[in-house]
Amino acid sequence: MERNLYEHECKYYETDQMGIIHHSNYIRFMEEARIAFLKQIGFPMEKIEADGIVSPVVNVSCDYKKMSYFADVLCIRVTVKEYRGVKLILGYEMTEKSTGEVRATATSTHCFMKKDGSLAVLKKAIPELDLILRDLAE
Repeated sequence: MERNLYEHECKYYETDQMGIIHHSNYIRFMEEARIAFLKQIGFPMEKIEADGIVSPVVNVSCDYKKMSYFADVLCIRVTVKEYRGVKLILGYEMTEKSTGEVRATATSTHCFMKKDGSLAVLKKAIPELDLILRDLAE
């Protein structure tokens, strides 16, 4: 699988009464893709948390372009839109695998904190991850 790409097969239970994927599920798909992205770049969430850092969501935005349905496979491309050491903005483009149609575009904003709740400067806390994120920032 291509780097920064995550695939999600839409489940029946994710549909609503009209048979389409309920809009709230796209936020979960983004979280799945973010966790996979961190693993792909060599920093699985378990490793980050073992270093005493958490990364809460500060903001989420999603633009729905076209409906998705049960059994669709969404390819979610994750990009680093912005990175400032304590703040990270990720971009997501969700396309249907067989057609290439864009189903949704989104962003999520995260900060980095120590487990005591204070802000963490990633350059000091996890310098290797800081370098990778700076390199990947658009």
